[in-house]
Amino acid sequence: MGSCVSKGKEDDDSIHNVEFSGGNVHLITTKESWDDKLAEAERDGKIVIANFSATWCGPCKIVAPFYIELSEKHPSLMFLIVDVDELSDFSSSWDIKATPTFFFLKNGEQIGKLVGANKPELQKKVTSIIDSVPESPQRP
Repeated sequence: MGSCVSKGKEDDDSIHNVEFSGGNVHLITTKESWDDKLAEAERDGKIVIANFSATWCGPCKIVAPFYIELSEKHPSLMFLIVDVDELSDFSSSWDIKATPTFFFLKNGEQIGKLVGANKPELQKKVTSIIDSVPESPQRP
């Protein structure tokens, strides 16, 4: 299971071409956008999966396409991505020790956590969450 700890800002730009958001993944760039998305999820009865990641992190880059794929397969969940360098103070408040770290939130409360780019474990946690939520009619 891979995880990155930290790196300075002197990394080269060639690694920034990996797409971290796409599909139904929402990029969080401010504390306000985080609050807005959590309020939207609570209003819509959605569980949030928040991926705290970094553009320079190899395991983050490896798991990103899989995370996007999960977001497309499971529109009943809300998938967020937070760049720990862009929102360092906010990320620190979540006690991020390694990237990627995935938090599973229901009504703003943590119901699960996964540290590292472990695709099978991420799939297992998503499936477990889907199975635990009663079916609700989808809005158009």
